[in-house]
Amino acid sequence: MKRNWNVLIGAAFLMATSAIGPGFLTQTAVFTAQLGASFGFIILLSIILDIVAQLNIWRVIIVAKKPAQQIANQAIPGLGYAVATLVFIGGLAFNIGNLAGAGLGLNVLFGTDVSYGVLTSAMISIAIFIYKEAGKVMDFFTKMLGLVMIILMSYVAYTSSPPLSEALIRSVVPSKFSFEAVLTIVGGTVGGYITFSGAHRLLDANVLGKENLGAVNRGALSAIGIASLMRILLFLAALGVISKGDILDFQNPPASVFRLASGQIGYKLFGLVMWSAAISSVIGSAYTSVSFIKTFHPSINRNNQVIIIIFILISCVSYLAVGQPIKTLIFVGALNGLILPISLGAMIFAAYKRNIVGDYKQPLSLTIAAIVVIILMAWMGLQAIAALTIF
Repeated sequence: MKRNWNVLIGAAFLMATSAIGPGFLTQTAVFTAQLGASFGFIILLSIILDIVAQLNIWRVIIVAKKPAQQIANQAIPGLGYAVATLVFIGGLAFNIGNLAGAGLGLNVLFGTDVSYGVLTSAMISIAIFIYKEAGKVMDFFTKMLGLVMIILMSYVAYTSSPPLSEALIRSVVPSKFSFEAVLTIVGGTVGGYITFSGAHRLLDANVLGKENLGAVNRGALSAIGIASLMRILLFLAALGVISKGDILDFQNPPASVFRLASGQIGYKLFGLVMWSAAISSVIGSAYTSVSFIKTFHPSINRNNQVIIIIFILISCVSYLAVGQPIKTLIFVGALNGLILPISLGAMIFAAYKRNIVGDYKQPLSLTIAAIVVIILMAWMGLQAIAALTIF
């Protein structure tokens, strides 16, 4: 039981820290500046949508005892390959931004060149996957970094003195709303590869079957809780800064939140938070993205850790060649939001096929809630594309 609990917490932190990357920090700061206290409503709505997506996907994967791409292929032949391709490409794009964020974090902390920081962070990530017990090291590393980020973010939120009463009121009765913000925030928390990271980690640790559903529910909810807590703390920190009339620097919105809230100390804390968020996301993105292709050929599965290392190296080289602007981080979050209806729809369809889940009975309430999320996310995605607001 203790082993299962450790694995569940590790899976929860892997999912949460996969979500809490440079894009997560940037998106939260940008949308707080745009929507003010009303962004609290977007966060509340996104938490509900996140929980529905996470519970449905984790439960189906654990009951089916197979990774998402195999489940999707069984549900609709060829769909698993399509989902795996979307997730893999999205994960690679995100990882370029993650490494850029890690380089920026080290630049803020030590004044090193960003490119040097990217290389250093890539090497640290690769070292984890070279180790024989990579899963255990990954669990420990993401847990420690997750706790560091929450503690530091709590301090910055406190020093910014946000208007808590206004935030609470506008979280229920918003004065502004943005479909783009919902799409991007949900996509940045449970879109693309992120929502599968924890469930695929449980598969690798053999936490499987209906007998583990109660524990899996707790793990999924813990993952959303950790990511949401970080989102709320950053929102409050940014709101405190904005409410005083300060203007964020849109060349680096989250850095200016930390600096304006806590001065030079805050700026250094931003460097540590950014590096922690970025490198944990590098690990989660690489691990999960490769988990989507390793079942397609025995040689991929045999050389799984080697391919993860190559994935990180490609991300590193791509950054050094192209770079990663702020707008792309927001765009990729929105792209992940568009992937979510497809991947969640595949899991719900599979939940009612006995050749996939056996005698498992999917709760009707979860299915209905998932259908609502699929429709909402698909509709908002189409609205965003039509308006070209995410480009």
